[in-house]
Amino acid sequence: MAVPVIGFMTALQVELQKDRKTWRLLAPFVYQDEGGSFEVPAGFETDFASVPRLPIIFDLVGEYGHAAATLHDYLYRTKVVPRDEADALFYRALRKTGIAKWRAWIMWAGVRIGGAKHYG
Repeated sequence: MAVPVIGFMTALQVELQKDRKTWRLLAPFVYQDEGGSFEVPAGFETDFASVPRLPIIFDLVGEYGHAAATLHDYLYRTKVVPRDEADALFYRALRKTGIAKWRAWIMWAGVRIGGAKHYG
């Protein structure tokens, strides 16, 4: 039996927008794991991880996990999975891209604590 490939199947290709805060995908972006396969379409806009600009917090997690954050933004906007599953996928994607377990946990905790108002 073939073992399913888990992780990002395509590279994250983005360009910074004029507002200097958001990024637009130039090509489809695909992630696959035991939760399914998810394609973020070209043209989707993300701000990567929405981390508060508090000195210590931002230093710990602010510039990490762009790929996982893009997937998470897409899952929250489209609601193709329930919120708890979107957050679990975010954590798994962070770990799959090499983000340290402690850092991934902080980022996951952040979306669990502050994400409800963004999910709907």
